[in-house]
Amino acid sequence: MSSTQHVIPTVPSFRNRFFSHPITRMVFGVIAVLAPITITMILADILVPKPLRVGGWPFLLAAAISVLSYRWFVRRTESGRALTELALPGAAREAGLGVALGAGLGLAVAGLLAMAGAFHITGSNDWHIMLKTLPEQMMVAMFEELIFRAVLFRLIEQRWGTRAALVSSFVLFALAHMSNEGVSVLAVVITGVAGVAHSAAYLLTRRLWLPIGLHLGWNYLYDGLFVVPVSGHAARGWLQVSMPGPEWLNGGAYGVEASAATLLIWTAAALFLLRRKQ
Repeated sequence: MSSTQHVIPTVPSFRNRFFSHPITRMVFGVIAVLAPITITMILADILVPKPLRVGGWPFLLAAAISVLSYRWFVRRTESGRALTELALPGAAREAGLGVALGAGLGLAVAGLLAMAGAFHITGSNDWHIMLKTLPEQMMVAMFEELIFRAVLFRLIEQRWGTRAALVSSFVLFALAHMSNEGVSVLAVVITGVAGVAHSAAYLLTRRLWLPIGLHLGWNYLYDGLFVVPVSGHAARGWLQVSMPGPEWLNGGAYGVEASAATLLIWTAAALFLLRRKQ
């Protein structure tokens, strides 16, 4: 005579299913990265007199806290997983390569515009402005790549695959910039293509350092070196630039990120990086 044991499958509770769902994790991941940035900058503005904010240290502090918060988020939601996307060995080399690539793409755009008569250096400001803009752009590159690559792209790819994640990179990165001043249809498309290129850079190494460098190299070229609006934000930088011509060429108030020349360069970069990934 034998006895048969019936095993009743365990059904995860609603709470566990809710907090383990990719969309829930994405929402909390974005909050984990963005909240420290927002809180740190608000507190620095309220509590620290402007003369004591010299060197842009609040930007760097905010970036560091957002990284720590992301690490905490991963440990809480993916226990046991190594944080390979932020591993330090080789980080400087990958970030440096990304900066060189981002700056190179920016110079390629400037070269195309110059050949079309739409980019002329007309003077210069105090070179110290290049030092003032760097910490802010480092923070922007860090937290945007944490959000769009480490959280959104990674979790979407994990659940729905690489192609869906690449499409989401186009859509989400473009949507995030739609409220910026001077935005146009061309600017939205270019921003989406740039999002795909940054995701392709992430796919090459499965780490954040290359896309962070790519992001920083591009933004800093036009916010630190050249006085050109970046994504609709006010123009700063060292070398003053005149950009005559139609808006589809010079980008108008949004800056070169709404220029047809930029669409050409970023599309080529995205295709190149995607082919390298394959």
